Amino acid sequence: MKKSILIIAFAAVAVSFVFGKATRRQLSVFQSSVPESETIVKEDMEFVYEYCCCVDTTGLPQDNKLCDNMLLQIGPNGLSKFSSYKNLTVDSIIMRSSQEQIIEAAADGKLSNGEFMTIYKNYPAGRLTHTEKICMDWFRYDEEMPSIDWELTDSVATVLGYECRSARCKFRGREWTVLYSEYIPLMEGPWKLHGLPGLIMKVTDEKSHYSFECIGIRSKADRPITIYKVPFNKTDRKRYYETKHSYEVNPYAYFETTTGGRISVTDDAGNPMLDAYDPIDLPYDYLETDWRK
Repeated sequence: MKKSILIIAFAAVAVSFVFGKATRRQLSVFQSSVPESETIVKEDMEFVYEYCCCVDTTGLPQDNKLCDNMLLQIGPNGLSKFSSYKNLTVDSIIMRSSQEQIIEAAADGKLSNGEFMTIYKNYPAGRLTHTEKICMDWFRYDEEMPSIDWELTDSVATVLGYECRSARCKFRGREWTVLYSEYIPLMEGPWKLHGLPGLIMKVTDEKSHYSFECIGIRSKADRPITIYKVPFNKTDRKRYYETKHSYEVNPYAYFETTTGGRISVTDDAGNPMLDAYDPIDLPYDYLETDWRK
């Protein structure tokens, strides 16, 4: 199948971002068109969360964080979608732009993507579906809705003006502390977290490597909850993490192996970076750390 892609040649095709002592390799590859979407249902409410992750755990978490705004869409019958708000904006720009305008917008940094992870709860009913783009391919797996053993605590705090209570849990390799508000009686939350008697408003793990915090609420909304109609690679949770890890330790080699394309990696002076294809040790781990078992 031919893929409509745009590789930005006037910038480095492959670029490295440095955070503290670590290098995080990424590819500047943009879709020149937006995949067709299928509407599942109309949402009833939506919540915006700031999602932050530490990309270099060898330093102080607050000095090495990347953040993205995520949208939690709540639909009927317990169905929800958690996805990048930024990517909605990028899709909108691409859909209303010509090829020349897309190239110009990419050069200006307006097509910088957000987080590709998308989580659907109760889609299908009783199950959780995770979709994500890794390099040029889309992956999908589903699992039973996870059962989370919450420990309620006596702590009280305020988020967005809502009084919240605290709870803790151990979930897939991390210990999480959350604030939830019974004034928003939804047993929902960001990412895969759910099951408390109120919306989860704020989340942090015990090492402050990951966090989610609600920063906006729209109580009356009817944006469609959609899913891309793309040829997903069906997988399971463990193999998904293995693929993601394989890509992130060496994205240039992964791109060439999976697409047949070629990439030249140079420094700022235009000299070839001969070590660019050497695998690197990632200075971070994922939201779930139990995938290695």
